[in-house]
Amino acid sequence: MSATIPGPDGRPRCRWCAAAPEFFAYHDSEWGFPVGDDRRLFEKLCLEGFQSGLSWRTILAKRENFRAAFAGFDFERIAAFTPADVERLMTDEGIVRHRGKIEAVVNNARRARELVEQEGSLAAYVWRFEPSPDECAPPQTASTSRASIAMSKDLKKRGWSFVGPTTVYSFMQAMGLINDHVEDCALHGEVERARAEFQRPGRKAGGV
Repeated sequence: MSATIPGPDGRPRCRWCAAAPEFFAYHDSEWGFPVGDDRRLFEKLCLEGFQSGLSWRTILAKRENFRAAFAGFDFERIAAFTPADVERLMTDEGIVRHRGKIEAVVNNARRARELVEQEGSLAAYVWRFEPSPDECAPPQTASTSRASIAMSKDLKKRGWSFVGPTTVYSFMQAMGLINDHVEDCALHGEVERARAEFQRPGRKAGGV
């Protein structure tokens, strides 16, 4: 079976795009392109946690609702959420109403704030775990890696939750820490160029 399917423009795309029409736009404009913005990185970690046991199509369809419910994934604001906010979110039909996952976002926001104080930025921390090319499995053949296991273990040590190795690996795929587009995909080369041009985040002034 081919690893690609024709996209709307006839060019090949990763086969997983066939699962839903809306996947093409996500695949072409987001998936695999490197991200250095703390809020986007935090959002994706949270959404990957919500996806656990569900499909990405479900989460993607609700993404704007999640953003509205969780203050645009501004972890400084979420860190101030109270038990009353958790109860409010449990009644929000626009998101996934799973108490453990909602509480994990609030907890992880507080842990993210601590991490930024220690590391300078969430991006500087995350990109520390970028694997070298020889550590990467062939595209879309793995669900975890040495790097995702290491990052998951470290986040859990710091008190984060819903950040298992598979969740972290999906996060790495999406945020461009690896290029997991299959080689015949029309976006593989674009992502590779974007990764080559991307300036890896360092510690901000004042970071410990």
